[in-house]
Amino acid sequence: MAMTGSTPCSSMSNHTKERVTMTKVTLENFYSNLIAQHEEREMRQKKLEKVMEEEGLKDEEKRLRRSAHARKETEFLRLKRTRLGLEDFESLKVIGRGAFGEVRLVQKKDTGHVYAMKILRKADMLEKEQVGHIRAERDILVEADSLWVVKMFYSFQDKLNLYLIMEFLPGGDMMTLLMKKDTLTEEETQFYIAETVLAIDSIHQLGFIHRDIKPDNLLLDSKGHVKLSDFGLCTGLKKAHRTEFYRNLNHSLPSDFTFQNMNSKRKAETWKRNRRQLAFSTVGTPDYIAPEVFMQTGYNKLCDWWSLGVIMYEMLIGYPPFCSETPQETYKKVMNWKETLTFPPEVPISEKAKDLILRFCCEWEHRIGAPGVEEIKSNPFFEGVDWEHIRERPAAISIEIRSIDDTSNFDEFPESDILKPTVATSNHPETDYKNKDWVFINYTYKRFEGLTARGAIPSYMKAGK
Repeated sequence: MAMTGSTPCSSMSNHTKERVTMTKVTLENFYSNLIAQHEEREMRQKKLEKVMEEEGLKDEEKRLRRSAHARKETEFLRLKRTRLGLEDFESLKVIGRGAFGEVRLVQKKDTGHVYAMKILRKADMLEKEQVGHIRAERDILVEADSLWVVKMFYSFQDKLNLYLIMEFLPGGDMMTLLMKKDTLTEEETQFYIAETVLAIDSIHQLGFIHRDIKPDNLLLDSKGHVKLSDFGLCTGLKKAHRTEFYRNLNHSLPSDFTFQNMNSKRKAETWKRNRRQLAFSTVGTPDYIAPEVFMQTGYNKLCDWWSLGVIMYEMLIGYPPFCSETPQETYKKVMNWKETLTFPPEVPISEKAKDLILRFCCEWEHRIGAPGVEEIKSNPFFEGVDWEHIRERPAAISIEIRSIDDTSNFDEFPESDILKPTVATSNHPETDYKNKDWVFINYTYKRFEGLTARGAIPSYMKAGK
């Protein structure tokens, strides 16, 4: 019996195996969604009761509040059943571009709310084996209901693309800010690094490692405060996490002599001139990646603190410590950091700042933050930081927002064909991925606040403010 039972299994075609997996995933997702929805609803009810108790509401006020909440829940269920698609949004402008897609400023037609829509081409994700990374990003954005993480309101898909509808942060990103300024003061650096410490810690507490902390992924909200974005997606830098990508490219310069002999001002100028190109290319740059991420021996959440040290160096010096003329040379410098991590004498920085950078950028076993985030918070560089209320205080550099769709803090991008099906299908025949579409199952998501807060546009985003 055992032998006859094993025969069909061993001779099962790949097509059948895939169908079996597809069915299993579909059923698992259906039931896990039902359970999750029930738990979320109960959690919202408990939260409401707690808030009402804290506010000391009378019974009649509580009854009215419960009734309003129940109506919201009913509306949420109804709206969850409606299909959300591209036709529900009006595209206003391209505000970002990466190797797998782009980011657009969009307006939801029924509410008038403005969002950042991240569009990812399915065919590219499959081809570059990025499906796991997309799933990770979607999951963290659903799970991380934090002031420190860019909020995702909806996600949906069509035959060609995946869509993430995110909150629009009009302050732009840290990369753009650093390119506008030669360097930041130590006071400004203290503020941004402190906020990023709290942001990184908030995702570590959820069990996630970012792995790609860099200025491009530190976004600034309307008041100039930091929010983390881009959880392993759309920048094309995943290639940069593979050591062999740098090892096997022989067309790098034989030495970094010219760059090495530039003074810090020339280095900063060269870095800024090439920076945008690196940000949007599929090659990317390994400048901010911890050496252990390149190794086969594994890494942990401490790799994010290394990246923060590199960003801190760049804020104070004007360019990152390992920048070179080619990504391959940068990779070599990162791996040889004990010799290459030096401070230019002509750019004076305090001993406290230097010490913290060297505590971030060292062997992971000795890295600051290994015992926990409190070790970082108590470092002398952060003396005077009000960790509890930093987000409520004015930001180090204020952001001017002129209107609901102000994109003055973003780069200019030409229009593209990503939303035109005819162009997309001609590049990627549908046969390439139509049978693989099930791997994107359960991608759709709708956030309770996003669907029920109809018309609630924050005051800073109202036109003319």
